[in-house]
Amino acid sequence: MEKEIKRNISLTGAIQFTGLRLKEPMHTAAGLLGVTEALRHSFKEMGIAKSMKALLEMNQEDGFRCPSCAWPVPEHPSKIAEYCENGAKALADEATKEHIGADFFAQHSVEELSKLSDYELNKLGRVVEPLVLKPNSLHYEPIAWQEAFELISDELHQLSDPNEAIFYTSGRSSNEAAFLYGMFARAFGTNNMPDCSNMCHESSGVALSETLGIGKGSVTLDDLYGAEVILVVGQNPGTNHPRMLSALEKCKRNGGKIISINPLAETGLVHFKNPQSVSDMLGSGQAMADIHLPVKINEDIALAKLILKKLVALDAKTHNVLDHEFIVDHVDGYDDLLKDLARYDNETLQRRTGVSMRKIDHVVQLLATKSKIIVCWAMGLTQHKNAVQCIQEYVNILLLKGAIGKPFAGTCPVRGHSNVQGDRSVGIMHYVNKTLNEKIREHLKFEPPTEPGYDTVNTIQAMHDGKAKVFVCLGGNFLMAASDTQYTAEALQNCDLTVQVSTKLNRSHLVTGKTALLLPTFGRSEKDEKNGNLQFLTMESSTGKVRQSKGLLKPASEHIKSEPEIIALLAHTYFKGNHSVDWFAMGQDYNLIRSYIDKVVKGFDNTSERSKGFGYYLPNNVRERNFRMLPNGKAQLTFNTLPNHQLKKDELLLMTIRSHDQFNTTIYGLNDRYRGIHNERRVVFMNEEDIVERKLQKLDVVNLHSLYDGIQRTAEQFLVIPYEIPKGNMAAYFPETNMLVPYNHFADKSHTPISKSIKVTVEKIA
Repeated sequence: MEKEIKRNISLTGAIQFTGLRLKEPMHTAAGLLGVTEALRHSFKEMGIAKSMKALLEMNQEDGFRCPSCAWPVPEHPSKIAEYCENGAKALADEATKEHIGADFFAQHSVEELSKLSDYELNKLGRVVEPLVLKPNSLHYEPIAWQEAFELISDELHQLSDPNEAIFYTSGRSSNEAAFLYGMFARAFGTNNMPDCSNMCHESSGVALSETLGIGKGSVTLDDLYGAEVILVVGQNPGTNHPRMLSALEKCKRNGGKIISINPLAETGLVHFKNPQSVSDMLGSGQAMADIHLPVKINEDIALAKLILKKLVALDAKTHNVLDHEFIVDHVDGYDDLLKDLARYDNETLQRRTGVSMRKIDHVVQLLATKSKIIVCWAMGLTQHKNAVQCIQEYVNILLLKGAIGKPFAGTCPVRGHSNVQGDRSVGIMHYVNKTLNEKIREHLKFEPPTEPGYDTVNTIQAMHDGKAKVFVCLGGNFLMAASDTQYTAEALQNCDLTVQVSTKLNRSHLVTGKTALLLPTFGRSEKDEKNGNLQFLTMESSTGKVRQSKGLLKPASEHIKSEPEIIALLAHTYFKGNHSVDWFAMGQDYNLIRSYIDKVVKGFDNTSERSKGFGYYLPNNVRERNFRMLPNGKAQLTFNTLPNHQLKKDELLLMTIRSHDQFNTTIYGLNDRYRGIHNERRVVFMNEEDIVERKLQKLDVVNLHSLYDGIQRTAEQFLVIPYEIPKGNMAAYFPETNMLVPYNHFADKSHTPISKSIKVTVEKIA
């Protein structure tokens, strides 16, 4: 009998410091240094010729969509630089010259590779052939594509219940791939379709659906240019969505005001030099935030309530601060909201926020005289236990001001990954959409499941409990993106089979089920030809516009396949070519996929043609002030309670953040130059008073502990960095601190992790 091998896999790589160099935080984002860094990274990874060819086509009319964030492309993009530093790094990362295949994995075991850091793993390069990690083996081996599809199919057929399979989706996927994937999962018999939105913007979808009737933002890109006031809440656009700064700059030049609401004063919202503007580059650039409110972590409801109370009080005197006509015609719950606000006193709310009353009054006076108001937000709002309520309190401000459903006003949740919104639009969801199911029956001729499936939190628990046995992952780095790293690792290792469709190696390929498949796929920039015909894909931006993406670079290998083809061939193999859907045909012709998207998915119409150029907007009821699907046919005001973290005397609230050299869990480098951190990631940003109270000093080495439900979790070895952050608050990079986030503590209703408000203690170890 073959001896069972237990794989000794590290979840962190070797924990060691890499040589921190500290500098003063920067006060200007982008500019010449940003251009230099983008080109330096691109040239190093791709070479000069390939870099220039690709960069000049990224986000252009007949080019490919940036593989980074979901920020929309303007109608008239810059012909030479419609990309940002982060986008250039994302492109270089997927189009790198470095490749690894069977020979590499024969020389390096998964145990050995797991000792590398996430940064080092990413630097190894593109995976260029399909690979299998067999039971009781420590090395990936080559496998033929058809053999891989048959292996997956056999495992799926052996399950006693379709709900023992999980089909996870990353936001990097195209509409075409996501549609096929979601339809295959349903045809297989399950709604177990967790996705990356469950870990980031699910709170936005829930909050907006309940209040406005659609789980998406309501503004277009042009709306930002003409807004009178833009609130940027819980967001760091200078690092996470740098092209957004160009839109904010246009707003400023048109006379608009920017209000930043965030525990940290991030560089991109202090000052910006637009790389597309010669005058900006040679001159002083553009000052950005007119007002910065350094709100304490997760005290946004207190801040928004205080703003609302003051606006209501001003309106009581002048009767021209709130939009009463809009409220009467389109809003439900006004009188009850006034009663709710009356329960709170101004001084208590102000103390909770940690923001001076003078600054808050400045914001109130500005909002009182304006009606073209946009609220933008990201994970600083969405990853708390009360995340849905946080978002809804800001929606209350917009509703009372009538700043909904008209030009230059509305909601703008800024999505992270490039097509996370499109994935949901075309059917990636764990819940049941009855209208979608009816269209599936009508046009795809099969019976979809009618019971809800697992979201990400429930997926991890199901795998951990042995209720789910096959985990298929379309892109992403599930282990490092999810909360509670140790628990999630145990869940993955309980599976019989894990399948990863990926471009590059990451830790999720090393922490696997008993059998693991690594299936290499195209990058966004690579040319996809089927039977001599150049194919294109489509994506949806944060503002709901669908447009084409057409790769132009030679694929990394002749042995890789596109995501749509991988899904189609898997489905064709599973059903043995005997199904109402011609899966094989759709994998060969993406126009055919889009024709079914148009028939099955609400709002999509003639997509193959209308997505050309700069695409078309999907329908959005809020833009029409149409709230018929909500109670009383009106937008809903909400009554939200203040958080109660019940912090112990020695506890602080920690929020996880990105460095400037990363996108989601992909680590491009070891610098966070805007915050003054160079060549190191194991740092924790602390308030000076908190450092002194704990008898710590700058650069002390500490461990971070969280204690939930009697279970202590520890993230080891971080350097203490004094920083301008509210007292009682801390910040550190993810995924290094994701292990502190308990899997079973998450946002009410949306189930997003509480990654932005983790209760922790600090232990000095050196």
